[in-house]
Amino acid sequence: MNKVEIRDLSDLQLKSIRDGFGEGLLMNAEKNPDIVALSADLTESVRMHWFADKYKERFFQTGICEQNMAGVAAGMALSGKIPFIGSFANFSPGRNYDQIRTSICMMNANVKIASSHAGFSYGEDGISVQMLEDIAMMRALPNMTVIVPADAYQASQAVSASLAVDGPVYLRLGRAESPLIFADNSEFILGQAQLLREGLDVLIISTGYLVFRSLLAADYLHKQGVEAAVMNIHTIKPLDESAILSYASKTCAVVVAEEAQMYGGLGGAVAELFAKKLPLPIEMVSVADRFGESATSLELHKKHNLMEDDIVSAANRAITRKVNCP
Repeated sequence: MNKVEIRDLSDLQLKSIRDGFGEGLLMNAEKNPDIVALSADLTESVRMHWFADKYKERFFQTGICEQNMAGVAAGMALSGKIPFIGSFANFSPGRNYDQIRTSICMMNANVKIASSHAGFSYGEDGISVQMLEDIAMMRALPNMTVIVPADAYQASQAVSASLAVDGPVYLRLGRAESPLIFADNSEFILGQAQLLREGLDVLIISTGYLVFRSLLAADYLHKQGVEAAVMNIHTIKPLDESAILSYASKTCAVVVAEEAQMYGGLGGAVAELFAKKLPLPIEMVSVADRFGESATSLELHKKHNLMEDDIVSAANRAITRKVNCP
């Protein structure tokens, strides 16, 4: 685990996480000629258009055929290329899960799966595009690495980090503009948790967009006299078990906050870890076994109890459940 520097969140700067991905892809493509990109008719939406404009001979438009895109990418990877495939999360992995499982993961093919519009990040398009199960789906696949960046800067770093993995990687990206959290010199180490704030009363473990909300919640808790630590888990698989266990043993109360289904996501991974090695109170701030609907992201976050006050309430519940804490 490393403690990283964050920005002054009172002076908010916004940038879409998918923009960070597009910038990271372009930057790495300049250094590595083996990188290729494939899109299923959503080139600009997943921010691959910058790559496509500059490297026309390395970009492949498969059309609305996500299954074919995954299979072609697997073949390219087995031929020595490093393919990035881009679509919306409800289509990839939502529509091409069989090809990801069979052609990519079973072969341990070096394919990077970049999936935008995850969670409620484009709520207005409605229930069919609001992918909330993807973390659980991808976590379950052998050989798969799962990365969920918390801001645009970290999304660019995640592209670079994914190239160090000789195998499949899932990059979960949001569409909407979101707060920039990390300082430009902050370090991103694949598989290593980041401690963003220290505190010994409760540990808030978060990922993706809810990292920002978790930091706001920690500020509110401080005003109540409660000191909350905030840990960013950008790599959900492999999970930084030692960091989580080490800090959780100090607080003896934990909240997990994520913009995803509560079953099988980061909360599930942490609960599995605690069940094996450190039984203690854990509260979940996540989507409670429901689908979304057409509304703005903010409206959906409020309806599904993903706001900072929901994290505060969960933290207080976890604290009241402490038993035999050293």
